[in-house]
Amino acid sequence: MPLPDTPQLVLFLAAATALIVVPGPAVFYVLARSIAQGSVAGLVSVFGVGLGAMVHVGAAALGVSAVVMASATAFTVLKFAGAAYLVYLGVRAFMERDETTALRAVRPRRLSRVFVDGAVVNLLNPKTALFFLAFLPQFVDPAAGSVPAQFLALGALFVVIGIVSDSAYAVAAGALAARLRGSERAARIRRWFSGSVYLGLGAGMALAGGDDTGGQ
Repeated sequence: MPLPDTPQLVLFLAAATALIVVPGPAVFYVLARSIAQGSVAGLVSVFGVGLGAMVHVGAAALGVSAVVMASATAFTVLKFAGAAYLVYLGVRAFMERDETTALRAVRPRRLSRVFVDGAVVNLLNPKTALFFLAFLPQFVDPAAGSVPAQFLALGALFVVIGIVSDSAYAVAAGALAARLRGSERAARIRRWFSGSVYLGLGAGMALAGGDDTGGQ
């Protein structure tokens, strides 16, 4: 796949890294999952989020995202669908019974479901699509070859950097949660933290304007 020349590529990597390491919605989602269920679930959710991001990259490369962003109705439907899904996750987190005791651990969610949740949350976030449409074209050079191929290559690099960064957050949060596992009070805090994060992300997505390109 064609990539920009070395100076432009270095600039892209620096800009992408700077944007990714600052905690945004994806990081808070991963933190919530890691604290609720541990590092493994957090890492699985990272790859789910990454898959959702790559779908947005592919859609941007094919021009699908541009069509969606040009339609106020399509943007609104996608935005509220994503918000509703996050609110659903938050409400369910609040309603889960606290089964943690010194002798019995909370029954974890299946990792396949954790992966799907991460992908769906990112897929239904129109801000992710809008971000790629705003960010990637700044580093695409039509003279360098296929524009869709450059979108895919740069998007894939961005997603890989995101996976590495988010994985570090997942491992750190999961390690902290593991130290507190077995405490009923810590279990309640984990549940309420996770539920609050999901509801907060849902509210943020619902209130997000179409011109907001930040927050990865």
